[in-house]
Amino acid sequence: MGFSHTIHVPTSTLSSPIVSHKPTRSTLSPFSVAGKALRIKVSTSVDYSNVSVADKPSTHIKGNNWQWKFQDISINIYYEEHEKEGSQPRKNILMVPTVSDVSTVEEWRLVAKDLLQRDGSVNYRATIVDWPGLGYSDRPKLDYNADVMEKFLVDLVSSPDSPVSSSASDLVIVGGGHAATITVKAAKKGLLKPSSIAAVAPTWAGPLPIVFGRDSNMETRYGLLRGTLRAPAVGWMMYNVLVSNESSIQSQYKSHVYADPANVTPEIIQSRYALTKRKGARYVPAAFLTGLLDPVESRDEFLEIFAAVGEKIPVLVVSASGSPKRSKAEMEALKGAKGVTKFVEVPGALLPHEEYPAAVADELHTFLQDI
Repeated sequence: MGFSHTIHVPTSTLSSPIVSHKPTRSTLSPFSVAGKALRIKVSTSVDYSNVSVADKPSTHIKGNNWQWKFQDISINIYYEEHEKEGSQPRKNILMVPTVSDVSTVEEWRLVAKDLLQRDGSVNYRATIVDWPGLGYSDRPKLDYNADVMEKFLVDLVSSPDSPVSSSASDLVIVGGGHAATITVKAAKKGLLKPSSIAAVAPTWAGPLPIVFGRDSNMETRYGLLRGTLRAPAVGWMMYNVLVSNESSIQSQYKSHVYADPANVTPEIIQSRYALTKRKGARYVPAAFLTGLLDPVESRDEFLEIFAAVGEKIPVLVVSASGSPKRSKAEMEALKGAKGVTKFVEVPGALLPHEEYPAAVADELHTFLQDI
């Protein structure tokens, strides 16, 4: 079923990543904008076979930058606002991408579009934001760790000039992977007070720690690798071997990021590869690969933060049936766990919200209608 939406490309965004999409995939074709803001009317086709689409209102997407002040640095944070016309009560949703080498707002676009197109008594408004150091946000050479990412998320929600500040008291936060666990941990501390949380394929261990563990010997090796990746010259060389090449990205997506290798299109690989070539691209991956962005250090701590938060607010956990064995075990540990309001499973692996957006949108819509 086709629908149309209006795209506003702000002059402050020099290379806006907002584009129209293929039916089930995100693609990248940045606009270079100078002078006046660019306003484009786009028609695209998405399969909403399970959604009532009669008389759908137009959907508006606006991309912009928010200035995050951190350690006397002003960092451009890219975000998108997805909203539709309507008089129904508004429900505000903050969608946060997974923390990964190629994290991007693109992961959540089709879920946002799906939710906005649904009939009902609620008018959804979704804001998708890129992490500092990832996606289309600035990538300064910071000492990235889980505390830095948590502070960013807290500042985003609480700062009076942020794109979600006006909705902070009734905000639903939806996070994928590590983003979900960072959100839950911040909520446990009382730093975030959302109306509810949806954790989609939640994870807490980076690629190397989840395989090799975190004993002192491995932590030393992780530190050496991290230092090498951040170093001039040799760091770029190693980064190009480990992360920034299309073959490596394609291999990861087909082996464990997506559940069905047939869903990994050349457009997706090209889009993610382009992200790895942005200035400062290697600093967050250096931290992520070696476990510095892990919000907790054990399954017990993982379960404990969910238990604590679930006493205060509703928590949805969306597991993915095709996730890698170790990651799936952590998701499954939340099934029936204290603090988890609802546990569901959808197709997919580590990015079910991008690979199977309709399935994830179904679960989010049902959860938000029930609470």
